[in-house]
Parts: sequence; structure tokens; C-alpha cells
Amino acid sequence: MEAIVLIVVLAVLYSALLRWACKTLPGEKWQVMATLPVARNEQGWSGINITYYGFFQASASALALTLVLFMLGTLGLDSGRAFLTTGPLLAAGMWASSHVARIVEKKPATFTVAGGAFTGLLLAPPAIWVGRRFFGVDLGLVPFLSALAVGYAFGEGLGRLACISFGCCYGKALSDLPAWVQKLVKGRGFVFSGPTKKVCYEGGLEGTPVLPIQALTSAVNVGLGLAGLYLFLTGRFTAALLLVLPAVQLWRLFSETLRADYRGGGRLTAYQIMALASIPIAAAIVLLFPGRAAMPRLASGLDLLWGPEVLLGVEAAWVVVLLYVGRSKVTGADIRFHLIESRI
Repeated sequence: MEAIVLIVVLAVLYSALLRWACKTLPGEKWQVMATLPVARNEQGWSGINITYYGFFQASASALALTLVLFMLGTLGLDSGRAFLTTGPLLAAGMWASSHVARIVEKKPATFTVAGGAFTGLLLAPPAIWVGRRFFGVDLGLVPFLSALAVGYAFGEGLGRLACISFGCCYGKALSDLPAWVQKLVKGRGFVFSGPTKKVCYEGGLEGTPVLPIQALTSAVNVGLGLAGLYLFLTGRFTAALLLVLPAVQLWRLFSETLRADYRGGGRLTAYQIMALASIPIAAAIVLLFPGRAAMPRLASGLDLLWGPEVLLGVEAAWVVVLLYVGRSKVTGADIRFHLIESRI
């Protein structure tokens, strides 16, 4: 019953957030959150833009990390061991999200969640081996990976709100889609505005209704995350892993056919190939390293989250992700300051 209540509460909160995001974030003013002056120029100051893309990605990453720590806590891990196993994977995923995208898309300033997730999947087995060998982490690989898969589904789903705010990962124009698709999403297409949104400057689709693929991906991934979380909290770790990871990757494989942004050449993109490769890797892990864990206890997970080291660690992760992906590399700003004479 506790697990069901938690799932329902999370579903209601997410539904309200997604509804707000779909109505609000395509607007022009929801790209730049703050601008910081950094150097003098002829107009006054040149500035660096801190984006809502960074804010939503940082928030999604922090929530995903919190959820993974909570799930590991339900299995009896303390905060130190939980951070030791998840922290390096988060750092490696952040690094890969930038470098894999640069290799695939041949652009200097871009990110990919797919590349980071695939890297994390490959590094998870050695991470749990190191944790068990040197730090006394008493946890099987399948329960660990199922927690990561659920956290990833939530992080990917909530992170798509960042894509709405920046206008990246955008869908095809509704006019280019089959008639039945147009009828299905009639009145629900995204209409982006603002010359600095990627869908506008790269796709030339400003003011054009496009398929809300970011919202669809968000809903699918968070829905899978909720289902996986329920399975995890009821002790069905293998089912959680084999539901969430393949379904998320198959959705990526399909959803990329509905997108209009550039993701690399080839009949299948590198991201689609990574998605396909993830499925047999997960199946092999289940067969080779089945493992077991104690029945999850929600109270233990909540106790772990209230520790000051966890709160500070999650906050630090939020700041790091914001600074890493939130400093815009494709937009700039000229700032002028002046006095308001009537208030002096």
C-alpha cells in the first residue's frame, strides 16, 4: 500500500508539471534564466547566459539521483556506500554526454543523454564490483541496475522539459506527418518562438506547429519509471530492469523517426544503435549475474534521504550539472546598466 501511495502522489505531481511545461516552455522568455556580466565591451558588458535548459537538466539529475539513493537505501545501503557506487557513474555519464555528442554530431557545443546512459550501463558492472571488493557494498548487480534504470527513466523523462525550453530534440512539422497523426495531436502541437531556440535557428520552424515529441518522450519515460519503481519497491528487481531499460530504449529507437533535428548520419543513428545494444547487454547481465537483495523497506530509504550528507550531496550535484550544461555556449548577451533617476 505504501508503494502505491507513493506512485500515485508522484504521478499526480508529474502530470501537473507536464501540463504547465507544455503550455509555457515553448515561449521565447523560457530559454534564458539569468545573464551574468563577465567583461566590458562597446555596448556596456558582454554576458554569459544561464539557461532554463540547465535548470531543468540539473533538477532532473538531482531528482534521479535522489530516487536512486532512496531505492538503494530501501535495500539497506548507507549513504556513504550509496554515493560511492552512484557518484562515479553520474560523473562518467556527464562527461560522456558531451563527448559522445561531439563525436556523433560533429558540433562543439552539444549534449546527449543517450551517450551518457549507455556509458553508465557499461560501467555499472565494474562499479558494483569495486564497491563490493573494496567498500563492503553488499548488493547484487541486478538490484543495483534496476535502481539505476528507474532513476534514468525519471531523469530522462523530466530532462525532456529542458528540451522544450531550449527547443532541441524537436519533432517534425505536423504538416509533414500522416493525416491520422495530425488528427491525433490536433491542437496539441508545440509552437516555438524566439530566434535563439534551436528548433527556430536550426530547423527554421519558428511559429510552425510541430509534433510535441519532447512531451511524449517525457510521459513515456516517467510512466515507465513509475511502473519500474513499483516493481522495485515490491521486490521484483529483475522485472523492473527488464521492463524499464528495454522499453525506454525501444521508445528512443522509434521516437527518433518522428524528430526533425540532426542526430548524425546513417540509416540508424549512433544513438539508436546504442539503444539497441543496451537491450542484450541488460539481458546478459540478468542471466549471468542474477543476484538477490532483501525486500525493500521504504522507511530505510526515507531515513537515508534525511541525512545531511545526502542533502548536501544532492544539492552539490544540482549545482555541478547546472554549471556544466546550463552555461549557454550558443548564445551571448550584451548588457547595459543605468540609473533610474526618479528613484534617486
